[in-house]
Amino acid sequence: MSGNNCTFVTEFIILGLTDDPTLHVILFVIFLGVYAVTVVGNLSIIILIRNSSQLHTPMYLFLSHLAFVDIGYSSSVTPLMLINFLADKTSIPLGGCVAQFCSTAIFGTTECFLLAVMAYDRYVAICNPLLYSINMSPRICSLLLITSYMAGCMNAWIFTGCLLNRSFCGPNKINHFFCDYSPLLKLSTSQDNLAEILPAASAGSIIMITVLVIIISYVCILFSVLKISTTEGRSKAFSTCTSHLTTVTLLYGTGTFNYVLPKSSYSSDENKMVSVFYTVMIPMLNPLIYSLRNNEVKSALKKLMNRKHLFS
Repeated sequence: MSGNNCTFVTEFIILGLTDDPTLHVILFVIFLGVYAVTVVGNLSIIILIRNSSQLHTPMYLFLSHLAFVDIGYSSSVTPLMLINFLADKTSIPLGGCVAQFCSTAIFGTTECFLLAVMAYDRYVAICNPLLYSINMSPRICSLLLITSYMAGCMNAWIFTGCLLNRSFCGPNKINHFFCDYSPLLKLSTSQDNLAEILPAASAGSIIMITVLVIIISYVCILFSVLKISTTEGRSKAFSTCTSHLTTVTLLYGTGTFNYVLPKSSYSSDENKMVSVFYTVMIPMLNPLIYSLRNNEVKSALKKLMNRKHLFS
């Protein structure tokens, strides 16, 4: 490298969503509100589940971890984006950039596995209710959670390892609002196809495995629900699944677009818009989806509020 008079990049400049100063103010206000709702909403879900005995079930244990992951996911990206709206130039050290991407990869992958675990939980609850306490014992739930977080770390290690093997000694301006893999890859001077193939294969495998678990679980659920004779019984069984299916559709649709499809099939602006949706908007929508469409959560919230009124 030194023979080619190549100076290694020590920091990157984040270009952000737009360079329009007027839009900066508007977007700052919008995304600050979104981030506030994300943190408050997900923290509320966690606190509600911890303080409501009726929600001390595996389903809501997984939901509380999903809320925690959403806070981490959004917090990995949104603060830097907000700074970019206020500063003339937003720079981030190479180490900080890699750490930010690693963090988003961990939380993003963990969320995929948690959604698969939640689908399996619904399958056991609806298809094998008599064995639910055995198949979803505290030990098994802990094992499923540990596996989800370990899988997140492993996938992040693959992406980050490929990234650290690349050389950065050319342009240092990232055409994105955070340190995502594809924009960083475009700035690399190394010619290594493995850095493109291996992460895509890893992300694709994770999506295939988790989607397969979700599909099989819901096919079994569908057949079990169709055997229920009453309309009320079918409706009750499906009501516990609709929130989860909504979240799955939103996350996997955008995740597939960003990390599995060929990078030449979409532009940088499209990449930014999709990234905004899955890193900023979905973590905000999840607590709203699970609270507004879930009668047990709404009931627990009413009881908690009534309890506070009695003690006040």
